[in-house]
Amino acid sequence: MSHELKRLVNKISDEALRKQVVDLIEGFTVEIGGVVFEGLSLEATPGGMRRHHAYWEGLIQHTMASATIASALCDVIKEIYRGEVDRDVVLTAVITHDLMKSYVYRLTEKGDYRMSRLGERMDHLTLIVSELIRRNFPLEVIHAVAAHHGRNGPISPRTIEALVCFVSDDADAKLNGEVLNAARFLLSDCAGVRGVPLTAEQAFAVVRAKQTRGCEGVKKELEKINAGKSSPNTSFSGATSQDTLLNP
Repeated sequence: MSHELKRLVNKISDEALRKQVVDLIEGFTVEIGGVVFEGLSLEATPGGMRRHHAYWEGLIQHTMASATIASALCDVIKEIYRGEVDRDVVLTAVITHDLMKSYVYRLTEKGDYRMSRLGERMDHLTLIVSELIRRNFPLEVIHAVAAHHGRNGPISPRTIEALVCFVSDDADAKLNGEVLNAARFLLSDCAGVRGVPLTAEQAFAVVRAKQTRGCEGVKKELEKINAGKSSPNTSFSGATSQDTLLNP
């Protein structure tokens, strides 16, 4: 387990639930019909294939960001709305909700992501819900995970914890996806290039450069990106011509 995930898992106060999460992360496999499927390491797994976090360590980064947003929302519910929320349920759901993306994506020799053999037949949500049920996780956690796509999923949030999980996941996905789109637009508009591999850090730097230094700043950031292409953390961002470009 990565240092970042360990830090999140250790925030789960319920010892039994925390152990369930540790056992899941360190020992889950997917076997269907007698076939054992191989997955990516969590470090190599993106948070999405095109729209958001579509790069090396994208899943871990998305999980960390979503957990931070979820914690802030729990504070709002308690301190502003005087409501009650089970933080352990929220944190467990956020940590586990996308774990099966390591099985539905594969990394190509070109450094971009495509659907795996399993991913062409099964989605990550069905896989993780099935695994959580098999491992006897609490129903409230399973519901929060099952509902994390909101109205676009198999069930919409019916609990406060599920609502927090959905909103935090959706907010981070939109934030990441929009800044990647904005950076792609600026690289095309200012430097005449498309399809540049980007991480979120690079995308934020490109957008900031445009704000402070104009197109010349964008070109300087592009030089830095090109100079660091040998790093595994600069995997393909998955840009396509169908992506909506944000013009900041």
